[in-house]
Amino acid sequence: MHGLNLEIEDGSFVALVGPSGCGKSTILRMIAGLEDVTSGAIYFDKKLMNDAEPKARNIAMVFQNYALYPHMTVRDNIGLNLRLSKVPKQEIDRLVVEAAAILELQDLLDRRPAQLSGGQRQRVAMGRAMVRKPAVFLFDEPLSNLDAKLRVQMRAEIKHFHKMMQRTSIYVTHDQIEAMTLADKVVVLRGGRIEQTGDPIALYETPRNVFVAQFIGSPAMNVIPARLEKDEQEHLCMVLATGWRMRIGQGSTLSSGQAVQIGVRPEHLVPLATQDGFPATVLQTEITGSQTAIELEAGGVRLWSVVAGIQTPPIGGRLSFSFEVRLAHVFDGESDNRLGNLKDIARLQDIRDPKDTTLF
Repeated sequence: MHGLNLEIEDGSFVALVGPSGCGKSTILRMIAGLEDVTSGAIYFDKKLMNDAEPKARNIAMVFQNYALYPHMTVRDNIGLNLRLSKVPKQEIDRLVVEAAAILELQDLLDRRPAQLSGGQRQRVAMGRAMVRKPAVFLFDEPLSNLDAKLRVQMRAEIKHFHKMMQRTSIYVTHDQIEAMTLADKVVVLRGGRIEQTGDPIALYETPRNVFVAQFIGSPAMNVIPARLEKDEQEHLCMVLATGWRMRIGQGSTLSSGQAVQIGVRPEHLVPLATQDGFPATVLQTEITGSQTAIELEAGGVRLWSVVAGIQTPPIGGRLSFSFEVRLAHVFDGESDNRLGNLKDIARLQDIRDPKDTTLF
């Protein structure tokens, strides 16, 4: 980790997200006391915890692989930590039954882990954490072993679990959809550094740089290299690597010779019924039912457009596209940092005609 500074508010749900090896699990292990901190400090409610043993930190951890004892029943797995803490049996039974009712495990208390589905095992792991009533819940990619349908179901259950428990929760995942749908605050990491921290909407609408812009959102944001140059009439123009050209308005902060990158979300790249937009060739389509993702090629650059419903444009066919400039981004060509939205930076009029309808 490099220069990590992060404050997590009491009772909030924070997701640590980023590619493999970015430091997500390392942060979680440092908070839990499972990883030594070589410099800096970790505080819980202003109390220094660097040298505190894991058991003294009042945390509960839910692991990716459930970490259940196969020879124990669900009842014994949930109550294990309470028994180790010498809690009276009557109190253990009460807490286990209470947790099982909340997690809908009442009918499974006498089964063993091998007799449970993946989702049921994960609920048992959550129940084991819940009965301890910790100050902080730590989730280490708890849904990565589940199938797609079950992941969606368990996301809803974890969100309900957090709302009910009102405890600080820190959730590690490589899945940005999980982070966006679960968390109050998302921390995007890369190479042991924090790239950006904020609520999911802020990260989606105002990414700090190209990395965050392309990591948050699926399909990823289209990022198109571009350069500024003057035409024969000495008007400043932006020439995109796709071959598309836009005339820059008066008062723009851009200058001739400057290299930039234009970011357009797939859902903002809209096919037109006319041929007045930017041309592109259809490479393939991915139909999910509620929407269709169209892969395009323009000037050797591959792009994605997402449209509502089932659409079947001909593969190899030419379509005309446009986009709303107020929703497009300008990134610096060298630093990759966001400069602002295209409408303000380039002083452009919106180049999408709202009267146009999609081609299909």
